[in-house]
Amino acid sequence: MSETRRRRELARADRVLPGLWRLRLPLPWPGVPHVNAFAIAAGSGVVLVDTGLYEPGALRQLELAFDQAGLRLEHVRLLVCTHAHSDHYGLAAPIMEASGCELWMHPNHRHMTRAAADPKRAFERRFEVARQSGVPPEALERYRAEREGQGYGIAEIVLPDRELVPGVTVDTDLGRFDVYETPGHAPSHVVLHQPDRGLLLSGDHLLGRVSLFYDYGWSPDPAGEFLSSLDVVDGLDVQLILAGHGRPVRDAHALVAANRREVNRQLEVVRTEIAAGPRTPFEIVPELVGPEASGGMAMSWGLSQALSYLDHLELLGEATRSNDGEHDRWEAAA
Repeated sequence: MSETRRRRELARADRVLPGLWRLRLPLPWPGVPHVNAFAIAAGSGVVLVDTGLYEPGALRQLELAFDQAGLRLEHVRLLVCTHAHSDHYGLAAPIMEASGCELWMHPNHRHMTRAAADPKRAFERRFEVARQSGVPPEALERYRAEREGQGYGIAEIVLPDRELVPGVTVDTDLGRFDVYETPGHAPSHVVLHQPDRGLLLSGDHLLGRVSLFYDYGWSPDPAGEFLSSLDVVDGLDVQLILAGHGRPVRDAHALVAANRREVNRQLEVVRTEIAAGPRTPFEIVPELVGPEASGGMAMSWGLSQALSYLDHLELLGEATRSNDGEHDRWEAAA
């Protein structure tokens, strides 16, 4: 590994405002090199929003970012997770052990906690969904070889001490942050809004750039939920978005509109595909995410998108599903 590459993967802290730090933590994923956690001054310590991924050396990277902000893990008075994905929840257990803090998180966290409790079953379930969706046998075997036995990026399953739902507020030196449910990206997703300063801790609901992902299989309509969640955020007074990935963004309405356009563009791609004749979900993936997507990217990211849009169109009465005894196929409703 080159020195430049090594430096790029080190954690760092940036002060966004007095009393608010962005902790940029490295990730091992191609195309997603970092995740943001945020430390917010609160009395004698901080509220920490999100954690980073659990992997070898990850806790040390978080400690490095804290040190740059003049903080230590022991300063965490409360841990808040915007959602239960591994890069936002994975280090919850060691942070709680080091600081003695509570964890607040939305109660719909089983998409991660249930899967992590029985990873073999969760893997086989995902494998079977991929098979029914038309993924070719050779690609399935490559996927199995690549992913079987991999962990979930979670140090230990810990359950929330308090459910993070509307009506709950997070008190900080910057003021009160209100909780808004924003499912779609994940069933457990919430955003935190500070109305006096117009701050939005958006997790992965809104990112620094438009990049869509739906945690498929845990709710009836992830794509529809995401669109409704965009409406929720669009109704807030937001002056600065602090996202789970990427840099802060000022124009919230423009970012919401860009996300809506991309969802509608992708829905039109799916409509066009199923109008041409019965399609397996996997046959739609290259049209959605590009022919260069392959391997795990096509099997997870691309297939989750295709399945989420097909379910959404079925609920709208625009698509119908059948099974030929081996694969699910979709076509436009008559």
